Amino acid sequence: MFKNKYSGFLFLLLCSFNCSNHSHNDAGQIQITYWCANNQYEINLAKAIVSEWNQLHPDIPVRYQPVPEGESSEEMILAAVVGKTTPDIYSNMWAGDVEFYVRANKLLQLDQFSDFDSVAAERFSDDVIEQMRSPDGGVYQLLWKTNPILMIYNKTIFEEAGYSSFPSSYSEFLQAADKISIDRDGNGHNDRWIGVTDIRARWRDRLFDFYPFYISASGGKTFLKKGRLAVDKKAAIKVFSFFQSCFKNDYFPYLVPSGSHDVFLYGDVASRITGPWEITHAEKLKPEGFRYDFSSLPVPDNQNGPSYTYADPKSIVIFSTTKFPKESWKFAQFLIRKQSDFYLLDLTSQLPYRRGILSDTLFKSYFKKNPLMIRFAEQANYTRATDSTPVLKELFDAISQEFEACVLYQAKTPEKAVEDMINRMKLVLQ
Repeated sequence: MFKNKYSGFLFLLLCSFNCSNHSHNDAGQIQITYWCANNQYEINLAKAIVSEWNQLHPDIPVRYQPVPEGESSEEMILAAVVGKTTPDIYSNMWAGDVEFYVRANKLLQLDQFSDFDSVAAERFSDDVIEQMRSPDGGVYQLLWKTNPILMIYNKTIFEEAGYSSFPSSYSEFLQAADKISIDRDGNGHNDRWIGVTDIRARWRDRLFDFYPFYISASGGKTFLKKGRLAVDKKAAIKVFSFFQSCFKNDYFPYLVPSGSHDVFLYGDVASRITGPWEITHAEKLKPEGFRYDFSSLPVPDNQNGPSYTYADPKSIVIFSTTKFPKESWKFAQFLIRKQSDFYLLDLTSQLPYRRGILSDTLFKSYFKKNPLMIRFAEQANYTRATDSTPVLKELFDAISQEFEACVLYQAKTPEKAVEDMINRMKLVLQ
């Protein structure tokens, strides 16, 4: 049951609507409406793929449209469902929202199609197929692209501090922070820091600091196991303690990111938590001579084994209101075919969920031209998505409230913050 009153209201509202679809004309002629993300890179991708599809399948025309502008694409999809303006197919669904729409009966079950198993086996590992599966046993999404979260760092700053590579452990990171986080203008406060994260207490901001660090510190665990809360307390405490030290010692600034001033490219911070989209941004805007690289997240001291992180995945879904389920499924397969995955890489610098991508001859030319993407492709084998639950945002609200109290204000010990976080999560899941 939803504990957040607004989420509960929206869930009931969704269940009460019988959303119509406008992807066919009065004569019943087939036309598939496809929504893509609204950034220019993915608009270009959609245009290229749809153009090729329409040439090959003139009997099943597809019309693409960027998801309408708003504060977030997630909010615009919710508005479309409630407002009866859903497309047939959408390729930028945040995987964390899928279960919300599954419970509201708004998504088509994809493994009902007879060729689903062969389509999935060609592209996904067994582990990824299980990540796509909802608690009811059905599959309602195709994981399409992944953006493994890593650390980008300024090579020059770290080398000047005596580091030839990025610190791999918490203690090494904090030792480096003592050298890198400095007061350059002599006003008594640091004006260069080793790292940065968004200090706003929004649930989604914790997807890019606490959550990837928790996945890494826990050896690849999430919060739920078979639908039950199973937080790794020791890992969570270590992550809260790490970030608390970063803010308490002025190694991280109390900063809300600004689009007009990139603190990393300006050299105000030496590293930040980010994904592969950073490459295009950095190459376009970096100052002359700026040198950077990527590294896995630092982990607790003495931790062994592979380093996991958050996948930041986006999925392809078909809305249950479609009048053309078979045709939409056929187009979904076209979106995840090997050639379309190459377009995804080449046009957007985002990684497709495709096993064996580094050894596939089709993609070798891309990785040769874009060697920094190899690091993300390697990391993609060690990623986790979010848990499948309709109250995921409420769970992250609980994390964010304790993150603010413990990390930003140092009003709680890490142990107390984790205890309170788990208690809040239990209330949400009741």
